[in-house]
Amino acid sequence: MPTSKDLGDFLVSRRARITPEQAGLPVYGTNRRVPGLRREEVALLAGISVEYYTRLERGHAAGISDAVLDGLARALQLTEAERAHLGNLIRTAGSARRTAAAPRPTPSTVRPALQRVLDALPGAPAYIRNGRMDILAANSLDRALYAPIFGMHGRIPNTARFVFLDPGAPDFFLDWDRIESDAVAILRTQAGRDPYDRQLTDLIGELSTRSDRFRTLWARHDVKLHRSGSKRLHHPVVGPLTLTYEAFDLPGEPGQRINIYTAEPGTPDAETLGLLASWVTAPAPAGAAPGLPDAHHDAG
Repeated sequence: MPTSKDLGDFLVSRRARITPEQAGLPVYGTNRRVPGLRREEVALLAGISVEYYTRLERGHAAGISDAVLDGLARALQLTEAERAHLGNLIRTAGSARRTAAAPRPTPSTVRPALQRVLDALPGAPAYIRNGRMDILAANSLDRALYAPIFGMHGRIPNTARFVFLDPGAPDFFLDWDRIESDAVAILRTQAGRDPYDRQLTDLIGELSTRSDRFRTLWARHDVKLHRSGSKRLHHPVVGPLTLTYEAFDLPGEPGQRINIYTAEPGTPDAETLGLLASWVTAPAPAGAAPGLPDAHHDAG
């Protein structure tokens, strides 16, 4: 992932979405060759020279101050996630190139104590993932909730790979467009944090090769901080289910975060989640393997 090019592409994509009117600038004439702001307009708004800004779009980012970064964030009307991403791109592009032989590792294992934390939440689906969207550990209720993802045999369950490559994913995630966009934005954010993660590079290459939709969304350079929200699912056994989630970074495990799902008390969603939990905890009949009822059976 050439970070100098990423920096330029990100800046171009952000200025292309802002019109002069949105930026509070006067418009003279109608023959504008760019859909959004021109370079000189961004430079004016950021309080820097056009030459300086042009160098930034060409990936020359050595010695960028926080004041310049703040000016660019204001000029381009960046969100918190976008400002952080721009800072990551600038720091990487402006630093000495790191060798591929010494990448910063992204965690792929979970301490036993953290697995016990997950297991101590029997009524709430919970899992731990890394920035590549690998699911590293989960409690039994989360494994039941995300059974289609955990059914990807032979490799670590990965939400992005499921979203873009599994034909059943659009039926499982009801807000399909948002789920796709969020997955790409999370991976793009991680790529800004550590563009030398070989496994992340391989994953992005795989998804780009096999999914036209992924390539289209990746080219948008959107980023997101995935902290809280809701998910609408159609579980193969219990049917439709809407859950809220909270995501927490694990300070003692850089690069790992825990996601916990809950249902609004007293709602049909809470009853459905309780039904799923009862199946998970119910003892299996003598001679039968433990697990959920057949997904083809009627959940009612």
